[in-house]
Amino acid sequence: MHLNAMFPTRDIGNDPAKVRDWAQAAEDLGYAYIEVPDHVFGATARDGWTPLYNETDPFHETFVMLGFLAAVTKHIRLSSGVLIAPQRQTGLIAKQAAEVDLLSSGRLRLGIGVGWNHVEYDALGENWKTRGARQAEQVEVLRRLWSGDVVSFNGRFHALKEVNIVPPPVQRPIPIWFGGISDAVVMRAARLGDGWMPIMPPDEKAEQKLALLRDEMRKHGRDPRNFGVEGWLRMHDPDPQRWAAAADGWRKLGAQMVMLYPMYRVPKFEDLIEILRRFKEVAIG
Repeated sequence: MHLNAMFPTRDIGNDPAKVRDWAQAAEDLGYAYIEVPDHVFGATARDGWTPLYNETDPFHETFVMLGFLAAVTKHIRLSSGVLIAPQRQTGLIAKQAAEVDLLSSGRLRLGIGVGWNHVEYDALGENWKTRGARQAEQVEVLRRLWSGDVVSFNGRFHALKEVNIVPPPVQRPIPIWFGGISDAVVMRAARLGDGWMPIMPPDEKAEQKLALLRDEMRKHGRDPRNFGVEGWLRMHDPDPQRWAAAADGWRKLGAQMVMLYPMYRVPKFEDLIEILRRFKEVAIG
């Protein structure tokens, strides 16, 4: 089972040298992917709604950071983790992802989600209520645009007439993995995705979601053996034994990858490196 590293966007700070050093440490330790999270805006609490991340939480821009990481690493693969695709223009996603894939020599995976922050959708001028349907159509449009061909497409959310992306990506198409754990997301991933990234413990509910995923894949004539699963280990405290137990749980459920997702803050840069070392130690054994 491979280990992936969540880019510590809230704690890494603004020094490019530290970003470089952290990324190269993840690569040297043998991590399979670096995953960069996505939020365009921070948002204040309002009307009984409290954001998971607020106006004080820094988020580096996803694609710019992926481009920087492509330049300072050699082999480790790169991923958005996850890009809130329905609140962005699809053609722009296709263009930016193609460029990162080109600059990284084909190391990009596009992780996409629908998000939880309706305030951010409103601020970006996108419709919160149609996000699931828009995401599904985006996947089809993205893959067509990455083909290198001239594309015409007419759908519910997109109207393209003889356009293309130049230069195209190295990978045609770039792999698309879905984040989220709702039944709707699981079924969408089974129908359209190359993989699934659930943020949940490896428990009975996870088993049920995996069963739904595999049943849906079979309905669509897809082989679950050609589909990836990456368990996200959301942790609220630095407890390596809990990390190890969660990683082992996802291993037993058949996940090919796991990623530690610390929810607690890590103020010291050297501790960010130590987390990478310690997680590898306890997860691999």
